[in-house]
Amino acid sequence: MVVPSLKLQDLIQEIRRAKTQAQEREVIQKECAHIRATFRDGDPLHRHRQLTKLLFVHVLGYPAHFGQMECLKLIASPRFIDKRVGYLGAMLLLDERHDAHLLITNSIKNDLSQGTQPVQGLALCTLSTMGSAEMCRDLAPEVEKLLLHPSPYVRKKAVLTAVHMIRKVPELSSIFLPSCAQLLHERHHGTLLGTVTLITELCEGSPAALRHFQKVVPQLVQILRTLVTTGYSTEHSISGVSNPFLQVRILRLLRILGRNHEESSEAMNDLLAQVATNTDTSRNAGSAVLFETVLTIMDIRSAAGLRVLAVNILGRFLLNSDKNIRYVALTSLLRLVQSDHSAVQRHRPTVVECLWETDASLSRRALELSLALVNGSNVRAMTQELQAFLESCSPDLRADCASGILLAAERFAPTKRWHIDTILHVLTTAGTHVRDDAVANLTQLIGGAQELHAYSVRRLYSALAEDISQQPLVQVAAWCIGEYGDLLLEGNCEDIEPLQVEEEEVLALLEKVLQSHMSLPATRGYALTALMKLSTRFHGDNNRIRQVVSIYGSCLDVELQQRAVEYDTLFRKYDHMRAAILEKMPLMERGDYQVDEEAKQSKAAAQLSEAAPVPTEPQASKLLDLLDLLDSPSGDAQHPPPLDPAPGGTLVHLLDLPCAPPAPAPIPDLKVFEREGLQLNLSFTRPPGSPALLLITVTTTNFSEGDVTHFICQAAVPKSFQLQLQAPSGDTALARGGLPITQLFRILSPNKAPLRLKLRLTYTHFGQSVQEIFEVNNLPVETWQ
Repeated sequence: MVVPSLKLQDLIQEIRRAKTQAQEREVIQKECAHIRATFRDGDPLHRHRQLTKLLFVHVLGYPAHFGQMECLKLIASPRFIDKRVGYLGAMLLLDERHDAHLLITNSIKNDLSQGTQPVQGLALCTLSTMGSAEMCRDLAPEVEKLLLHPSPYVRKKAVLTAVHMIRKVPELSSIFLPSCAQLLHERHHGTLLGTVTLITELCEGSPAALRHFQKVVPQLVQILRTLVTTGYSTEHSISGVSNPFLQVRILRLLRILGRNHEESSEAMNDLLAQVATNTDTSRNAGSAVLFETVLTIMDIRSAAGLRVLAVNILGRFLLNSDKNIRYVALTSLLRLVQSDHSAVQRHRPTVVECLWETDASLSRRALELSLALVNGSNVRAMTQELQAFLESCSPDLRADCASGILLAAERFAPTKRWHIDTILHVLTTAGTHVRDDAVANLTQLIGGAQELHAYSVRRLYSALAEDISQQPLVQVAAWCIGEYGDLLLEGNCEDIEPLQVEEEEVLALLEKVLQSHMSLPATRGYALTALMKLSTRFHGDNNRIRQVVSIYGSCLDVELQQRAVEYDTLFRKYDHMRAAILEKMPLMERGDYQVDEEAKQSKAAAQLSEAAPVPTEPQASKLLDLLDLLDSPSGDAQHPPPLDPAPGGTLVHLLDLPCAPPAPAPIPDLKVFEREGLQLNLSFTRPPGSPALLLITVTTTNFSEGDVTHFICQAAVPKSFQLQLQAPSGDTALARGGLPITQLFRILSPNKAPLRLKLRLTYTHFGQSVQEIFEVNNLPVETWQ
């Protein structure tokens, strides 16, 4: 007995009554068998009913590919009920991967040319949903004719189809240019919204179209002004805002048309000020229009007062109760902080308050913006706020906050003592979350500040006595105690409270570090070396130190064992050389932003003439020998002559001059790379007194939606130059204009030859590894003359 086929309503009820997935599959399999049998029988009157049930089965996720050809048959049918289901099935079951979609091209062409308005609407919807590039090329003339159809319903569908065609086949843009100007006179909101979208697509894909539509800026301004002032159409009002969707689309188009175009920007300045001041922001619709207005103001060549108004609007957004609006405001201010730094600075207190938001994404954005707002004038106040936030922030933000504070202190520290205190506070609060180079940077800073040796060693000893769990802090303290342990015993530092320390207490503290289960092998190495150096700093008996050293001669850690064996050998066989070998470390070169000018002038030539500078930490500085990547253009390129290492030679001549030489003209910045939102910019400085030395700061900024990780920038120069690469500030460029990566190149050019750079970038973006190798030949003349 053959079970009759179910109606669509009965099929839905039957599926809903199934208690298990197996029962549901059984019901669907039986019904699909009936549908196949009906298709084979070729019943034209009930084919659309069977296909409707099959589409429901497809929506549930079951295979329905056997209904593709039935869609074509229904589309070719003269009945509207068949066409409606057939076009719906084509949109659901067909796409560019199936060759069958090409078979409906003729049917769509006939319906576009001769069909009624509902049928033309169905054909246009189908074409805009699954039309391939071949179909778009074949049907573009028919769609172009329908753009000026008398019915607004058809015009709206045709405009949306034209948008799809431009995205699929950009070369079709010339076909739709003449009709767009006429469609801007449209009174129907749906058609006008589609027209603005179509013009936006044309302008983004074709410079010729951009120039063409810059002439209609006054017309767009008038449309938007009518929407803002008189209410274009009351039936489209949303929360008291007249058609915010159309307003946002027009503002986006104006942003594209006014970018880098003075005349267009001037024509829309007054309107943007009117929108910015008259829009009600009590509802989301008004906030969306106002935010789009701010983006347009910042992208075009607007007046300075208008840009300040835009920043103030974003500042008001920060006070909004909606978290999404506050997040948008923080993200936008982060983009503007480089171009309008002073205007954004006015909202610094509000930004700092956002640090304590309970929402993690808001706190992260506020942290990035707060770090970007730090400069030489507010570094003390901002660092104090950031340190307070560091003590209570979530573990996810602690690493970024600590690294940001260290970088800001390195760039804008007013004094060396303040710099040391700031780093010590960060190490004490979040030592396990700091960057790997924090230890090397602090040891270099302390070593270069001779007047602060006694102060530093006392501060570090007190911090180490309180807590030995923060490994970077322990490493720096051990190094400092080993170098300046004799100053620790003197107790005559006026900067802090008197501290009376005995030799035995210091040795016991270092032994405690060695025996602690929290100490890393590297930390134990620092402590063991400190004990060894104290054998020459202290005047007591060294037997206790020798016993500790001999114990670690059988340590399981190979590095620590080797160090202990060498130290023990120094005691036993070369004790007469121990004092000379364990002398204090000489003044170490610093590769940061806060280097004294005297040190730059006296050491620039000497440090670049060395064949292989020795870094104090494995990743503190790198000298990459990549000269084979970029040879000199001529075969007879001469190597630069050896430089005079005498530090005072150049300064003697400078001091003989009656007055200081005039400051050199600034060298313009240069953008050398941009891909998928990742930008690489070069800024150039030449230290006074070192005309042959060029400092290039490479700033990598990420404006895309995804973070750029594992970023490495390598460089090469011709053989007539000498290149030294400093360590980058990090290897991650945060998305949406977050904290950039900075790296310093030091280039010595004694021959004044034209400078060329070859750069190799490797990074991971959106989960894909990227490698770019390119040559920079357009460097400013001032960089090598």
